[in-house]
Amino acid sequence: MLVKVRAMRHSLFARFLLIFALLFAQMGGLTHGISHTLADQSQDQSVPHDKLCDLCAAYAQLGSALGSHAFAFFADEQPAALIPRAFDTFHTTAPFSAYASRAPPYSA
Repeated sequence: MLVKVRAMRHSLFARFLLIFALLFAQMGGLTHGISHTLADQSQDQSVPHDKLCDLCAAYAQLGSALGSHAFAFFADEQPAALIPRAFDTFHTTAPFSAYASRAPPYSA
């Protein structure tokens, strides 16, 4: 029992460590962006576009947890063997209507 509690404590500690690391990193990116905004307001000239801030490049990775361009799933690229057979046939039936226009309700 002691081993399970120790493993659970270690796992919980690792999870909270990652959660707080992400939160503090995002807060650092936010404060860095605010510092750029305040610096741009105090100066009449803006920084040339060919000069990049190293911290901005580092914090750019924190913009999202998962890259949206990394995962792309296309149904056309899957072989036919992987597609379930249930999707091969389509059954069309007349929809059940409990009433008809200008008629009393009925049950089936």
